Parts: sequence; structure tokens; C-alpha cells
Amino acid sequence: MVPTVSVLIPCYNAEQWIEQAIASALSQTYLPIEVIVVDDGSTDGSWQVIQQFGDRIHAITQPNQGGNAARNRLLQISGGEWLQYLDADDYLLPTKLEQQIQCLASQPDADVIYSPSILEDWSVTGSRQEILPIPVPHDPWILLARWYLPQTGSPLWRKQAIASVGGWKVDQPCCQEHELYLRLLIAGKQFVYGDQAGSVYRQWSESTVCRQNQTETRRRRLAIIDQAESYLQTTEALTPARQHAINQSRFECARLIWLSDRRWAAGIVAQIRQTEPGFVPVKPAAPLLYRFCYQRFGFTVAEAIAALKRKLPGF
Repeated sequence: MVPTVSVLIPCYNAEQWIEQAIASALSQTYLPIEVIVVDDGSTDGSWQVIQQFGDRIHAITQPNQGGNAARNRLLQISGGEWLQYLDADDYLLPTKLEQQIQCLASQPDADVIYSPSILEDWSVTGSRQEILPIPVPHDPWILLARWYLPQTGSPLWRKQAIASVGGWKVDQPCCQEHELYLRLLIAGKQFVYGDQAGSVYRQWSESTVCRQNQTETRRRRLAIIDQAESYLQTTEALTPARQHAINQSRFECARLIWLSDRRWAAGIVAQIRQTEPGFVPVKPAAPLLYRFCYQRFGFTVAEAIAALKRKLPGF
């Protein structure tokens, strides 16, 4: 039986982009699909644009409840066995669904089929695209820890898998897909890698929670990493490679946090030393000179030298 797919688009004040998002869903080479759009209380012209597609899509509007609440509403009303979430300011390449569904031929037990995303970065000078690779090993625990699992529009999600873990967490302000990834992994869901990039993730606004409140984003990221580590310890699945990936991610956060909260950063580094006494950070977060200073003199001195180097580019 041919798998059915629901393309689910939550929209809030995306008048500039929503037409392209819907059109990209309707242009998929894979059938059968349904396209469902929830307008989450937009105050711009988004709803008017959505309505122009008529009965080619299923469109509903509701008072503003937030992104994850809208995703859960879409989950409830979707009819497909597989779900393609698509943020209203992103879009899909025409063969995206077809390529990922093909993975089921060799991996029929898959629950999440994930692939690289294409980042489309917008600025005052124009836009540029680059593929965000997903490096080996394709161990989803390592990829989660290193923050390499892709953003919401890249995976194809089995509906039952998301429903079985309770859907999207409504009060999660950022790192939303990563929090869902964690619960799916804890529940033993199967992650399968597809190597074709078919989703375009557009970055154009500074008003997202992740960009506006970077302290909260790092706090949430570290909490997810801690939960992953705790689960892997409890289940005796915390391999050296997974521990190192967790601590490399902590180290990357600590370097950024050091610029505004040195006490918090030092505490993170102490946690790294406790869980992996021989930890050595890797590039690009730790270039060769930094790595030498870190190993020889410790984190605080390495950061002091890095600060001096930033002030003296020729140093």
C-alpha cells in the first residue's frame, strides 16, 4: 500500500512567504498527499493569501496559540501516515517527499527519516544558500548532542510516532524540534538517514525566540543534552563517543556563555571535567592554539588568550 503524506503548515504573520510554502507543497512529485494550513491568528494578510488556494488545500484559522499548539492541531486533523511539517517561511524542493519515502523500501520500520537542510540566509544585500550537512556517524544520539539533527521541515515524521510521545511540547519556547527528537529517541523510535537535501530553511528575521534570547536558547539546549546523558547512563548506552559528543556540545555553549556569564561557563566546564576527565575539544570551536592553551593551562586561560587574539588580529 502506498504511504500517504500530510503536509502541515502552521502560519503566523508570514504574508511575505506563505504562498511559496503552500505552492512548494502542492508541487511535490509524490502522491498521494494532503496539504493542511493552520493560520494561528495572523494579524497581517496571511489568511487572505491562504484562502486564494481554495479547495486545493484544507485551511483553518484560529486565535493565536503559538507554534507548537498549531503543530499539535495539525497533528490531530491530519489523515496521512507520514507528516511533513513546513514552517510558513520555508519551502520544499519538488522531489523532497519522493526521495524520503524511497528510504522506506530498505528501512520499513523507520519513524523519522531525516536529511540535510538547505539554509537560505537573507540579508540586506540579498540571499545565499548552503547545504547544512549531517556528518557521520549517523548515530542519532550523537547528532542530537551535537545539534546536527535538522530543523522541523527536513524530516518526514511517522504520525503515530509523534502521537505516541504526546505531540509537540506546547510550553517549549525554543529548541522545539530537538526536545521532540529527545522524547522520540527515549521512546525507542527508529531514525533513518536520507542523503538528499530537499527542504529549504529560510533565515530572514532577528525576531525569533532563538535569536532574541540566546541565553534561554543555550539553557534549553544544555537541558536537553543533560537529559540525553542521564537517559543514556541509566540504560547503560552512554558510549565514549556519545559522552564526547555531549561534552563537545557543552564546551561550545560554554565558550559563548563565557562572554556574558563567566561563572555559568566555568560550571559547565567543571561538569565536562567530571564526566570526561581527558576531554579535549575539537575544531572549529577549538582551533589549534586554543586547544593547546586549554590542555596546558585550562579553560580560563585559554579564553583570556582568545580574547587577546580577538583584539589583536595580527597576533
